[in-house]
Amino acid sequence: MLRGSYLATVDEKGRVKIPADFLAELRRQGKRFYVTSENGDCAKIYPMKVWDEIERKLAKLSSHNQAKQKFLTRTNYFGQVVELDGQGRILIPPVLRDTAQMKGEVSVNGQLMHLEVWNHARFLEQMKNNPITAEDAKALDDLGI
Repeated sequence: MLRGSYLATVDEKGRVKIPADFLAELRRQGKRFYVTSENGDCAKIYPMKVWDEIERKLAKLSSHNQAKQKFLTRTNYFGQVVELDGQGRILIPPVLRDTAQMKGEVSVNGQLMHLEVWNHARFLEQMKNNPITAEDAKALDDLGI
């Protein structure tokens, strides 16, 4: 499982060095990853095994399903298959890097089965503007969390 949040840096070539606490788990998942986003605010790094399962679920849906088409259009626009290099870095695709303002300091956050990478200042602003609501707390309580 990928959990926790760490600061990292996107270098001049657009690569993010994966924090050590995530690196061992990612290496167990393989060398290839799908880096994408649904709306361009952050990069999501999926091990290919996890992304393949998402695609299998989507393939079962009708090609006329609008939610499927919107999701695929956006994740393909922002997405690329990348490899983890020998120094533990992953390339953020240029289109996504520009849209998500990925330069310098970033937050790398575990999301159980994938990672999210945010421009650090944007991430703090997003957290401030999107607090856990009473409705969220109720939904979590209903799940027994």
